[in-house]
Amino acid sequence: MADAVVGDDVLGDDPTVKQLESMVAEMCGKESGLFVPSGTMSNAVALKTHTDPGDEIITERYSHIYLYEGGGYAALCGSSIALPEGTNGLLTPDLVQNAIRKQKGSQSHYPDGSLVCVENTANRGGGTCYEQEVLDAIAEVSKAKNCSTHIDGARIFNASVATNTPLRRMTRDYDSISICLSKGLGAPVGSVLVGSEEFIGQAHRWRKMFGGGMRQSGVLAAAGMYALENNIQRMEDDHRRAQSIARAIDEMDHVSVDIDAVQTNMVYFSANGFTASEVSQKMAKAGIDMFDISPTHCRIVTHLHITDQDVERVIDALSTLS
Repeated sequence: MADAVVGDDVLGDDPTVKQLESMVAEMCGKESGLFVPSGTMSNAVALKTHTDPGDEIITERYSHIYLYEGGGYAALCGSSIALPEGTNGLLTPDLVQNAIRKQKGSQSHYPDGSLVCVENTANRGGGTCYEQEVLDAIAEVSKAKNCSTHIDGARIFNASVATNTPLRRMTRDYDSISICLSKGLGAPVGSVLVGSEEFIGQAHRWRKMFGGGMRQSGVLAAAGMYALENNIQRMEDDHRRAQSIARAIDEMDHVSVDIDAVQTNMVYFSANGFTASEVSQKMAKAGIDMFDISPTHCRIVTHLHITDQDVERVIDALSTLS
């Protein structure tokens, strides 16, 4: 980061940012990329570029776009939202097909469903991954209904590593993909939105309007490139450690986990006799930080700072939870 060659990215002349954008676009098989400060902004810019006010966005009931992005689809896009509920955060082609509404033929009762969003991995699904055939079929259904397609790929490299699917193949049939550099990849800041050259050209305007234009941001882009060059395949270690925690929980009587849903670096679990908030507070006293993601469930996430010794500490703390 200290050695990054920088310019002014608002003017489009920061060479390190341009290199990062091209790098991610190439990895996804897309024409162009746009570096933004956060995953939420990346999704917001994508949604705004794909939709017009009064359109409807289709996304899973527990998706990040719906639950955790401040209602941006409404405030920034002026869009309605349709929320089919999948299994472990994952949509199916039939759910998407049935959720897409069109104004034409409805006597103007319906909005125009114009964008289908999938999340891979699915955060609230517990880090679950789409099967490639399902992703392909969802894209096919969406295109047949004249809808654009977007992947919230905040953790898409986790999905790629876990399913042994090349990123370019995973994203082939989707119009845009948002990729976070600061989650499993471990960079301090930033996301990259990729798509066609025309799409990114339009997205650039919304990035500026949403306050995402940065100046000498090559210092941040350099960290993103380092992460992409060094921290992808090592996600296998995160997945292995999450599995170790899940298997240990599965053997305990006082805590429970859906072990089939532990596919990448997340473990969702509940504890008998305690609320999730109480569990997270007790674990914090043992020096272990986790989210209470709902009244009943906590979330453990493994990442590049978590060691095998940390895993043992987590298992020990959970085994003595009282």
